[in-house]
Amino acid sequence: MKPFRIDGVDGELTWENAPRAWEVGVRRLAIVSGDGEDWFIDPADRSSAKRNAPCAFFRPISHDFVLSANVKVDFQQKYDAGAIHVRVQDDLWAKLCFEYSSFVQPTIVSVVTRGTSDDCNSTVIDGDSVYLRVSKVGTTFAFHYSLDGAQWNLVRYFDLNASDTVRPGFSAQAPVGTSCSAWFSQITYAFRTIGDIRSGE
Repeated sequence: MKPFRIDGVDGELTWENAPRAWEVGVRRLAIVSGDGEDWFIDPADRSSAKRNAPCAFFRPISHDFVLSANVKVDFQQKYDAGAIHVRVQDDLWAKLCFEYSSFVQPTIVSVVTRGTSDDCNSTVIDGDSVYLRVSKVGTTFAFHYSLDGAQWNLVRYFDLNASDTVRPGFSAQAPVGTSCSAWFSQITYAFRTIGDIRSGE
């Protein structure tokens, strides 16, 4: 599949795993995943690792950055999600998901993978959309979510031990379902370093 661009994002995006369908617009991207697609390496069984969900990545030209979007998901089955990713290699990556939890509730979920995946459910969201954001500070990253796109809440702060090789991007997943549609709108990308990890300012 040919690379493509999103307004406000410097650099071309390329697909890792082709989506069932997709559409790009002004500061927005829609992704439709296929059946049983996910990125997850189970710590109890690495042989069951899934690396087949569609992901659109780009290479940042700035050392530090902030990438955010409003994420809306057509939840149908458990674990359906739209996510912002940061990827170094197949076994070193992280994603911040807006996911249908095992309790069938829209939930903020973060996964940090260093060989195997460390999965953590966070806040339950009342609705089908939320703002997600990843910030890179040196070799560290901060995941935040927001209900209004103005006040940010820390989900996770972690290190991937990678400075210039990381690729941020967007994905959709349907680990146990037949398909999942995720819409990323109001996409914003900035070359800056946040000053306060906790508040996200």
